[in-house]
Amino acid sequence: MSARALARHAGLPFVIALSAVLYTHRLSQNGYANIFYSAGVKSMLRSLHNFLFVSFDPGGLVTVDKPPLALWVQALSAKLFGFSPLSLLLPSAIAGVLSVALLYAILARRLGVAAALAGSLALAVFPSFAAVSRDNGVDPVLILLMTVACWLALRASESGRLRTLLACAVVVGLAFNTKTLAAYLVVPAIALAYLVCAPCSLRRRVAQLLLAGVAMLAVSFAWIALVELVPASKRPYVGSSTNNSELGLTFEYNGVGRVEGQTGGPNSVVVKPGAYVPAARQRAVDAAARARHAREAPPAPGERPPKPSPASAPKTSKGREKDPIPFGQSPGPLRLFEKGLGDQAGWMLPFALFGLLALAALVLSERRGVRDRRLATLLVFGGWFAVEAAVLSLSKGIVHPYYVSALAPGTGAMAGAGAFAFVELTRERRARWRLAGLALAACALSTTVLAQVVLMHRERYMVSFAPVLIVGGAAAFAALAVAVARRLPALATGAVALVFALLLVVPFAYATTTWLAPVEGTFPVAGPKAFAGTGGYGVDAHDQAIDRALLDYVATHRPGSRWALLSVASDTSSPMILMGLDAGALGGYSGTDPALDGPGLARLVANGQARYVLLGGEYSLRGGNRATVAVLRACRELAPSEWDSPIAYPYGLVLFDCAGRQRQLAAS
Repeated sequence: MSARALARHAGLPFVIALSAVLYTHRLSQNGYANIFYSAGVKSMLRSLHNFLFVSFDPGGLVTVDKPPLALWVQALSAKLFGFSPLSLLLPSAIAGVLSVALLYAILARRLGVAAALAGSLALAVFPSFAAVSRDNGVDPVLILLMTVACWLALRASESGRLRTLLACAVVVGLAFNTKTLAAYLVVPAIALAYLVCAPCSLRRRVAQLLLAGVAMLAVSFAWIALVELVPASKRPYVGSSTNNSELGLTFEYNGVGRVEGQTGGPNSVVVKPGAYVPAARQRAVDAAARARHAREAPPAPGERPPKPSPASAPKTSKGREKDPIPFGQSPGPLRLFEKGLGDQAGWMLPFALFGLLALAALVLSERRGVRDRRLATLLVFGGWFAVEAAVLSLSKGIVHPYYVSALAPGTGAMAGAGAFAFVELTRERRARWRLAGLALAACALSTTVLAQVVLMHRERYMVSFAPVLIVGGAAAFAALAVAVARRLPALATGAVALVFALLLVVPFAYATTTWLAPVEGTFPVAGPKAFAGTGGYGVDAHDQAIDRALLDYVATHRPGSRWALLSVASDTSSPMILMGLDAGALGGYSGTDPALDGPGLARLVANGQARYVLLGGEYSLRGGNRATVAVLRACRELAPSEWDSPIAYPYGLVLFDCAGRQRQLAAS
């Protein structure tokens, strides 16, 4: 690359450095972040069998509820650099930085350096994208692969080469093996762009798309086919499925259920017996505590008696929210701006939307035909942006706030394209196109400023900056109006550049709030009051002391050879796995998977593979499964004093010894 070319791309190192700092500063404070995935990776390192089937637990009872690719990347990192929080977190951060750099390269080739700089900056500071890039979830790898697929799709649309289109299909298939059907949200845009723009006959385009579809499906379902062909007795139970099938998991829990609604989604509260939720015992202990308090110090007139101890004390840190917002609001056209999703994604969405329209107007005004690179860019990234926004807005099932991170590349691309198009339209000789560009710019600036001001007031964040934003937006529009009237593209360029930078100030600052406290691994979000994690093993000192006591007891009292301890749900056993115990979960992540029943547990106990079961804990209110019911009926409860609990009664956690109870378990 020549010195002149290097000078043109002088902004790229700055963008890469900015994203790297955003995604890695204070990264170690996050500890193991998503302890469910971290425990799974540690279990995968125990054997090739666990690695292949992405087993959650060392004993290979239940799998993780996602396809393997992102977790394989983490496992390989841990194998190379040793198992530690950073070896699990850095792959996500690197994937985030690579996505930013790739978007720059894509836009620079097709829309110019200025558009590339604007778009990559908008992606880098996208709050939700920054949050997931600091977590060890699967989304950063998914987003990187989908961005790579868009890059290959654009190259294929420009050249008409089948091998490039097939490479694109393979990458989409790999993305499918990261987060299943979420990867296919980019497919309609890719197919449309190739169908419209590829320089070959329509018949050939259709035939090549069909071949690419076959390749995509082959790669997508290769691992699933392997799992389905292995007898169920030779592999772990497919976690979060109802039928022990990866196909069922793909199309139900991770597929249609996310769109149409499912158990565990918004407004879904399930309280069932069966996993030993000792409400009666808690009330008895609380009543005794109140009576003891009354004897020692009778309450003064008007004084309230002490409240019962909660099953799990809420975790707070420096004024941050006590509870996370686990889901988006009700489906609707404004959902992406409402509480739960708006502060994670809404800052630049209006600018991106009107940027998409401005790029479309520019393509129409220039009449370059279907072979125009700008048209292909519009169809690929604009289409991905539109499909992703529509699905997130209208889905009735589980829509966690961090899902909006998938909007980040499309938002960045269309925001950068819009900034470019607003300037280019001022160069138009025909007044109607200049006026159309001015009208779209006015809509983009007014709605984006309005959205940011509303979000700033709702989140009570940087409210004092609102007047600067309003004045800056008004001044930019005035300058654009003058540029359109007098055909001064240099003035338009300066106005758009300054207002774009101004619009990125608050989302950038909001993204930096991810540095303030450890990420909450299950709900990675940005925001100064967002729910904070605990770092380390994902539990506070109180719960860690209980886990240590349980670990020490079962390890020294003839534990099972395959599982030293089995809990109801994965998040109860995850910290123990990370601490070195061979733990597992009878009911998978949610605690309700039918992975094992009473007779199945009886066989494990009879063979010496399992002995101790811990009921209660995470998701136990959902009722567990047949194995947990059998434990309640058949096994011996151990008093907290027997296993040296650090507190007299560990609310919600009860240890059972099933040794010698195989007959009773089988009968249950």
